Formats: sequence, C-alpha cells, structure tokens
Amino acid sequence: MPILEDVKEYVQRATGMGRPGKKEAARLARPRKPHKVRFKDDGLIPNHPRWPFVIYRGAVEPADGHDPAVVMEDLFEANGWGETWRDGIYDYVHYHSRIHEVLGIARGKGRVRFGGNKGRIFTLKAGDVAILPAGTGHQCLSADDDFLVVGAYPPAGTYDECTTVEDRPRALKTIPKVPVPRKDPVYGADGPLVKLWKKPK
Repeated sequence: MPILEDVKEYVQRATGMGRPGKKEAARLARPRKPHKVRFKDDGLIPNHPRWPFVIYRGAVEPADGHDPAVVMEDLFEANGWGETWRDGIYDYVHYHSRIHEVLGIARGKGRVRFGGNKGRIFTLKAGDVAILPAGTGHQCLSADDDFLVVGAYPPAGTYDECTTVEDRPRALKTIPKVPVPRKDPVYGADGPLVKLWKKPK
C-alpha cells in the first residue's frame, strides 16, 4: 500500500486533484475536546516527562470529493506540521526522542498501544487524530487491511527512531529539549495543544 499511496500523493500534489487546499482543510476540522493521557517511564520507553499524549476523536470529516488523506495532509501543513507521509504504524514498540509526531487516521481502523508495553491500547478509526509528544511509545497491534495513517512533524526537531534500552541515555536528555510546537496540527494557534503543552518555567 505505501507505494500506491506515494504515487497517489505525487499525482494529487502535481495536479491539485482532490485537494481542498489549506484554508478549506481547516474548515473541515470539527471541534473536539482533547482526550489526554500521561504515560510514565516504564524502564524502556521514557514517554514524555511533562506533556500528555492527546487524541481528538472524529476530528476530521472530509467533504465529498476529497481524499481523507489529502485533507489531513493539507490540514497538518496549514498548521506548520510537515514532512507528511502515508502508511501504517510499525508493529514494534518505538518512539522518537528528538521530535513530536501527529498521526491522522485516513481510512480503516487499528488497535494501537501507546506508552510502551505498560501503556494503553486505543482503537483508532478514520477521522481520529493522535498527537504524540517526543518519547511516546507506539505500536500497532492489529489493523484493517485498508488502515491508512497520515503522519507529520512540527518544524522544530529531527526525526529519529528509538527501540532499545541503549537508546535511553541520549533520549532522556533530548526528549525534554524538544520545543513546544507553535500550533496545534488540527486547530492551529488557538488549539488545545498549545495550552496543554506549555513551556517549562
């Protein structure tokens, strides 16, 4: 599926076909209250020492004629979250120690464990958006055949992938230093994430 989605994305970007544009994408975001969860360091997965993992349920409902993956890409990019990709979620526990991540569910549903092996399992469905502060463990346990995720990252930070206990010493230093994003990937500068993830005093 990733290769097919890569081709589709290339064509959609080249032609503008099915793309709502950044202003219209913002109008397709439905107001939702954030569901917040704090995960503790479990000895392997650090999670974030201050900021919660956030889910917006059913936040994105694409209008007729728009590919939901395109809507999420345009929405995230409109709010400064870029380097978008389309794929699933890895089936092994991993986290990013130098960048935050947003995961928008474009199609299907999947059972995803966040927070590491001692974390919590969520069923994510089309339209849901999950926002992971740096350090948050995540792993797909099962998914529909058509499960499609759109991922993106804020401009400040560097992508990395941590999976082992050897990654921890560096990760424990870098995770708290990843800066607060300027905008919520779904709701922009006035979105809930900006208030939930505050700069340390």
